[in-house]
Amino acid sequence: MKYKVRTISERVTVDRSEGFLNALFDETGDVPEPRPVDKPLVLYGGGNLGKMAKEYLDFVGIPVLGVVDRRAVSLQGDPFWSGVWVVHPDNVPPEWKGRALLAVCIVTAPFTALVADLLSAGWGDVVPFYDVTEAYRDRHPLSNGWFLGLPGQAELSAMSRVMKAWADDISRAHFLQFLAWRRWRREWTFDQAPITTTDRYFIPEVLPFVAQSRTFLDVGAHHGEVAARFMATCPGFREAWLIEPDQGNLRKLKEWSSLLGGGARSKITIIDRPVSSGGGVKPFFSGGGYMSQLSPLGREKVLVDTIDHLDLAPSFIKLHLEGGELDALKGAQGTIAENRPLITLTVYHGVSGAWETPTWLREFFNHAAIRYDLYFRLHSWCGTGAVIYGIPR
Repeated sequence: MKYKVRTISERVTVDRSEGFLNALFDETGDVPEPRPVDKPLVLYGGGNLGKMAKEYLDFVGIPVLGVVDRRAVSLQGDPFWSGVWVVHPDNVPPEWKGRALLAVCIVTAPFTALVADLLSAGWGDVVPFYDVTEAYRDRHPLSNGWFLGLPGQAELSAMSRVMKAWADDISRAHFLQFLAWRRWRREWTFDQAPITTTDRYFIPEVLPFVAQSRTFLDVGAHHGEVAARFMATCPGFREAWLIEPDQGNLRKLKEWSSLLGGGARSKITIIDRPVSSGGGVKPFFSGGGYMSQLSPLGREKVLVDTIDHLDLAPSFIKLHLEGGELDALKGAQGTIAENRPLITLTVYHGVSGAWETPTWLREFFNHAAIRYDLYFRLHSWCGTGAVIYGIPR
C-alpha cells in the first residue's frame, strides 16, 4: 500500500469545515485492510509500544524475528528483550529487509516520512503495527487499528455536526487528520494545528481548570501516570479516586501510591471494579497491561459498577478504557450533571470516536442544560492519542 501525506496551510474554520469533510470522503484510492502476518515479523521500535506489541504477539502466537531500534545497545541490556535479537538500523541483516514484514511500533512521529526512509533503506514490506492487530481481533480485543470504512449519509451528517461543534479550528483540523488516517491511512497534516505529544489530558486550554480542581476521578488509572501529573499540577487537591480493575496494573498502582508522602497517600482511594453503563457481571480481558478491558474475549468474570453508583463528586474526570469510554459516560450522567466536572476521554479505540461519542456528549450537554465547550486533540500519529476535552463554561 502506498502511504500519502497532504499538508494543508489553511485554517479549518466552521464555514470551511463542510468542504474539508466532503473532500476527505470524495477521495478515491486503495481501501486499507488488516494485514495478517504471512512472513517473518520484525518490529521497528522497542519503546513502550514495541513492548506492548511483543506482549500482544506472544498472546496471539506470532513469533518475533527481531527488533530494530536506534537505541539497540541499551535495549540489549533490558531483561524484557532477553532472547530477542535487537539490532541498530545500520546493522540489520540484509535478508531481513527482503523477506520480513516490518511492523512500525512508533506513533510519536509522522508515519509517512518514516516509512519512506525505511523503504529507501531497502525494506520491502512496511506496515503500521496496528494494521497487524486488526487481523487478529477474534483472538485479542486490542482495537487501536480500526478502519473507518465508507460512512452512510446519517454518519456523514453526524460528523458534519460534530465538526461545527468543536470549540476551535485546531479541533476541526485534528478531527480531520484523525478521520483521514482511519479512512484511507493517509496523513493530513495542518500547519496551523501541530500534534503535541507531551500534554495529553493537560493541554493549555484545560490547565486553569485542572489547577482549580479539588477532586479527581481517574478511570483507567494504569500505574498512576496521569494521577501523578494531576497531583503535580494541583498540589492542593482534596481527594482522588483511581479506578483500575486489572490485577497486574493494580499491584503497580498500589506500589506507586505506597511511595507517596503520607499527606498525598491519605487522599487517594483505589477502586478495583470496572465501570460501564450498567452494573452486573461481565467478561474482562485481564493481564494485558495497557490492553486490559471489558470484552467478550475476556476469560475473567468481574462485577461491574457505574460511576453514578459510586456516588463521588469529581471536579475532573479522565477516562481511558480501551473503547469503553462511552459506556462509562452513560453510567455517569448524574455525576456529570450534578458536579459539572472537567472531562477528558480517549476516543481512538473504536469507530464510535468518529461520531457517536462526540455526538452523545453534545446532545447530553444540551439535554441536561449544562454548557460545555468541546475540544479535540491528537497527541500521537497513526490516528492514535485522540482525546476529547469537555470544559464547563
